[in-house]
Amino acid sequence: MHQKRLSAPRDYPIRLKSGGKFVVVSSPGPHDKETSIPLLILIRDILKYAESAREAKKIINEGKVYVDGKVRKNYKYPVGIFDVIWIPDTKEIMRIVPGEKRLNVVKIPENEKNIKLCRIENKTIVKGGKTQLNLNDGKNLLVEKDSYKTGDSLVIEVPVLKINKHIKRDEGIICMIVKGKNKGRMGIIKKIKKTEGSQPNLVSVELSQRLIDLPESYVFVVGEKSPVIKISD
Repeated sequence: MHQKRLSAPRDYPIRLKSGGKFVVVSSPGPHDKETSIPLLILIRDILKYAESAREAKKIINEGKVYVDGKVRKNYKYPVGIFDVIWIPDTKEIMRIVPGEKRLNVVKIPENEKNIKLCRIENKTIVKGGKTQLNLNDGKNLLVEKDSYKTGDSLVIEVPVLKINKHIKRDEGIICMIVKGKNKGRMGIIKKIKKTEGSQPNLVSVELSQRLIDLPESYVFVVGEKSPVIKISD
């Protein structure tokens, strides 16, 4: 599947008037194409490891790129918010973070190479009485004791998917805005407003001493008093 450059998502850091008529699009995967970028664009256009799509495909196909602790050889593989990228050849470890205009990368220390922050999107009871937590990046976790709520965040160890920390989406908690015109900014949750009917719940967030109401899907809990992972330079 191809997509014209002019209609490419804003998160794609590509030049619209050069490089051909079409651009690679993400294949179905853990992130939707509006909140992710294909691995090829990360390697070529953001990290500048390749000058052409052909060179980027070669790097990826040779198994030189790890995402969340696993080798990814599909150049269309979608990488999105808080994914951890490891390039052994360059010894670089990076995290994908939302920016004002597009997804960015932040270099992170060695001790965070296997640490991932995920948001609980929903949960279900499965056979045997266990609870399955469905996370924002497509991962699923089974837990014995259900003390989790939709909107909470988990610090997990990848690729083994072990829960290291549970951060509740409560008032006074630090969050990052991951969608909309305030994308990439951090604030403090002041109130969670339940709405009736099909409308999404709203979260009141304090940003630069002003209070704004956002749909809950725009808000990603990142820590209690400060971010639990490195998400900015």
